[in-house]
Amino acid sequence: MPRDTNAYGDIFGGWLVSIMDNAAGLTAARHSRGRAVTVAMDGMQFLQPVKVGCEVSVYTEIEKVGRSSMVIAVEAWRRERHTENAVKVTQAKFTFVAVDDSGRPRPIEA
Repeated sequence: MPRDTNAYGDIFGGWLVSIMDNAAGLTAARHSRGRAVTVAMDGMQFLQPVKVGCEVSVYTEIEKVGRSSMVIAVEAWRRERHTENAVKVTQAKFTFVAVDDSGRPRPIEA
């Protein structure tokens, strides 16, 4: 929406990072069967702009699982409103840690 853009009509990078972090968080919570928190984000690359009116799709893939942590690769793709062609606009790796109700790391059960 226009409130999410800069003066040139491109979506703010922070908005896109937020959407990607949310998608990775859902993946981390589902895999760890509970609360998981973001502890790092690496390798953010903005490849193409996203304009107002574009559809944005986000895809995640778990790359590595440790005792309590997970590395999740995230890609965001845009599709202009009246086309079928999707273009990758950004990618990053998010690291999450599974935590208990006290916020302490907990093991991820297989």
